[in-house]
Amino acid sequence: MAMSRSDKLYVFCACNFVALLVITNMIGTKLFVLFGESMPDGLFGAAFIITTGLITYPLTFWFTDIVSEIWGKQRADLMVIYGFLASLMMLLVLSAAKATPPADIWTIRAEMAPFFHPDTYLRDETGAITGVSSAAAQAAYSFTFEAPGLLLFASMFAYLVAQLLDNYMFHFWRRLTKGKHLWLRNNGSTAVSQLADTTIVNGIFLYFYWQMPWTSDDPTTVTIIQVILTSYFVKLLIALCDTPLIYLGVWAIRKFMPEVKDFRHNVGE
Repeated sequence: MAMSRSDKLYVFCACNFVALLVITNMIGTKLFVLFGESMPDGLFGAAFIITTGLITYPLTFWFTDIVSEIWGKQRADLMVIYGFLASLMMLLVLSAAKATPPADIWTIRAEMAPFFHPDTYLRDETGAITGVSSAAAQAAYSFTFEAPGLLLFASMFAYLVAQLLDNYMFHFWRRLTKGKHLWLRNNGSTAVSQLADTTIVNGIFLYFYWQMPWTSDDPTTVTIIQVILTSYFVKLLIALCDTPLIYLGVWAIRKFMPEVKDFRHNVGE
């Protein structure tokens, strides 16, 4: 049986959701300072130190809200489960890739040598640096995709709670407003789910792994509360910015694919 246009579009949204989630888990181990020069102390006494996962992860909520609005909670929850399973597969594959021994010819080019210890340099007969050893390349590769088990547990647990909560709250606000005020259910659901996500992942990882305090009387000590508030503030800003995109996405689907609306009513959403 040929797939309907509605099913094809749902699969497209689900594929993009899963891809963004997997990319988030791959790039999210890097930390950077947002507004480091203009706001070195942030808004809550700590710099805006956030993970690069914030580049892609907020976009996943855009897709869950679109799917929730058009196809309903059941399809959105299914997409979340797919994302969870794909992330587990990605982690298993990365673990296997890191465990493979590097080939001697797999080295780092010479222009990158200043970033490595001189003991890892490869030289020709004249003494000129020709590259960096495969052992250093293996260490760099492993570090790039390194994530402690506790962080993975915190991240995946927070993901499941936040995404499923986002779907639930989206339809809670939808029932409460009788299908009106898309902006309210979009931002209302994201505000609650992102708070849960930020609190869970930072609370578990920073407290148990880095042993960071929740609060401190020392103004120079960065606390878990500060990190949570900073990350949550940034996430809320991103959520507010994507509200016009939610309206645009829903409008485009309903205008150019009117059969999708009928599909939604048929499944009782």
